[in-house]
Amino acid sequence: MGVPAFFRWLSRKYASIVVHCLEEKVNECNGVRIPVDTSKPNPNEVEFDNLYLDMNGIIHPCTHPEDKRFRASKEGAELTEEKDKIREEIIGRGGYLPPDEIKERFDSNCITPGTEFMDNLAQCLRYYVSERLSNDPGWTNITVILSDASVPGEGEHKIMDYIRRQRAQPHHDPNTHHCLCGADADLIMLGLATHEPNFTIIREEFKPNKPRPCALCNQMGHELKDCSGTAREKQGEHDQFADAMPGSEQEFIFIRLCVLREYLEKELTMASLPFPFDFERSVDDWVFMCFFVGNDFLPHLPSLEIREGAIDRLVGIYKDVVHKTGGYITHNGFVELERVELIMQAVGVAEDNIFKKRKDDDVRGRMKDKKKRMKAERPPAYMTGGQFAPQALGGRNRPDTVQNPHGPDASLCPHVPLSSCPSVLMSLCPHVPLSLPPPPRLWEDGWKQRYYKTKFDVDSTDEDFKKKVVRSYVEGLCWVLRYYYQGCASWKWYFPFHYAPFASDFKDIKGMFSDFEKDTKPFKPLEQLMGVFPAASGNFLPETWRELMSSPDSAIIDFYPDDFAIDLNGKKYAWQGVALLPFVDERRLRAALGDVYPDLSTEEERRNSLGSDLLFVKKSHPLCDFIRELYLAESQEATQMPAELCHGIQGMLTLDADPILPDKMPAKVLKPGDWEAGNRNSNRGNWRPQLGFNPNRQQAHLNQSAHRSLG
Repeated sequence: MGVPAFFRWLSRKYASIVVHCLEEKVNECNGVRIPVDTSKPNPNEVEFDNLYLDMNGIIHPCTHPEDKRFRASKEGAELTEEKDKIREEIIGRGGYLPPDEIKERFDSNCITPGTEFMDNLAQCLRYYVSERLSNDPGWTNITVILSDASVPGEGEHKIMDYIRRQRAQPHHDPNTHHCLCGADADLIMLGLATHEPNFTIIREEFKPNKPRPCALCNQMGHELKDCSGTAREKQGEHDQFADAMPGSEQEFIFIRLCVLREYLEKELTMASLPFPFDFERSVDDWVFMCFFVGNDFLPHLPSLEIREGAIDRLVGIYKDVVHKTGGYITHNGFVELERVELIMQAVGVAEDNIFKKRKDDDVRGRMKDKKKRMKAERPPAYMTGGQFAPQALGGRNRPDTVQNPHGPDASLCPHVPLSSCPSVLMSLCPHVPLSLPPPPRLWEDGWKQRYYKTKFDVDSTDEDFKKKVVRSYVEGLCWVLRYYYQGCASWKWYFPFHYAPFASDFKDIKGMFSDFEKDTKPFKPLEQLMGVFPAASGNFLPETWRELMSSPDSAIIDFYPDDFAIDLNGKKYAWQGVALLPFVDERRLRAALGDVYPDLSTEEERRNSLGSDLLFVKKSHPLCDFIRELYLAESQEATQMPAELCHGIQGMLTLDADPILPDKMPAKVLKPGDWEAGNRNSNRGNWRPQLGFNPNRQQAHLNQSAHRSLG
């Protein structure tokens, strides 16, 4: 998911970290596509040792999902309903609307571990890797590791775990060049957390105001509110000759973390410290402070917004209170809570002014938008149609008859924009939250009391509840930092609230956290689907499991509401708001699933199992013969992989149940001289075929004397 606005802020503040990517394009000669020769040097004049692909950021854009799971299900149904209304309005006005092609709406929720779609995708990825290794010369010496959806964990964190494990090996090359492909902003912080000197991120270049096709007719040049319903003429029987959408050519950029480290070194270096300055530890502190403005697991503090310079504020406070803290606030993935409290209290002092300034900026922004709208809605100084409309002098196409400006009703014309239709105007506005109290007015006195009453429905005098929220948030900070630097500390932890506390509430937090529960296990794939899917996506689950999401008699029916509120929480659009969904109780979920587990088929049980990372190498790869010997020996134990055979990669190998082994050619039959002898005997007619496939076959032979004795 990433951190909204983080990359925009970072790229503007540290502009030199961005480098445009040079990419060789596929050429075409006489109608024949000539693929790029991947065996040639990198046109960007840098060679990377390891390329990491976060497939989540590759698969999701292919389906154009608009939002998260429950929200996407809700808003997708609303969009379909709205499009149906527009169709009815066009037909009611006498407009022509061609029959819509019947297409099953793609539910992007299927891109979740455990679904049949993801299982098929894993099989396709295996095939693709095998095909590339077999046919692409650029893949000759490449080692491919595939960690599909059956392996627990997020893609980027599985990548980080791999890098950490390689760094811990005694023969690791510190000059390894890493390149990570992904658009999430938290990849930047994860890359810094590795402390690798050569780490680069490649991502798609974001181009604002990129044109998108209409959601109704799939044509460019207008929005849904202006759609007339006219179908585009097909180019070919299946529209296979249609031109590509304008702006569909995607460009990429590099984010150089080595340059970002240079920037941070200049910004974080402090003189006259009461302790030795360690740049690597200051980078860890910077990564930790970024957690307060947003991450995938915790809501950001109400007073800290990236767009308002929250990170700069935190860095300034960090440098101001360093003499009080007496050291760094993190160490090897652990948090020094007593020092963090000093920074939070300094932020808390400024909270009142932050909220007032935010209100002033919001008022100015609204006034600016209002002036723009008024200017856009101002009527023209002349009539744009009819007999009094301006005409070009000397024009040959002047009308012979006078046009009546008060002629037929314009609404009868099928090409009139629909911006006056209420149902279309609804599409321009965010979805209104359901039954939510008014915002807490943080810019007025009494803001803290109103915040806790509005967001948590408790009185601000309830100090025990505030401590409970702060304790959960502190645990979350410790969990996220551990996740970044050491891996998942607990598969059971989650933040049990929709909103964060105030910075000024971080008091006496030193003893609020000890450690996480040990030896926890992740959910199995189908169990995870039950925890994240809405009932509308239950078709991806087994039938009896699906009934738990919709049956009124289900013990966990409250986990799957048909509708829910979206709190805009000071934001402009619904996708920026907070979806007020109930939290899933793990114990209740597992208890309910215990009754339906026996209903799983063999195939569903396979999809519900946890998998392992898969390693692929070409037949000519030095490691291939070593792997072949393991299969011939039918080794059942994990075997240390020789680093010298795999470009320094180290780890343990176990046999796959369904391997793709290289072919083995049969032994050669022709001997020296057989070719010449064959040419000499080809016309003599004395050639006899070999008996059987074994050239050394032992045959019994009787000479004439033996025949006489037998007779």
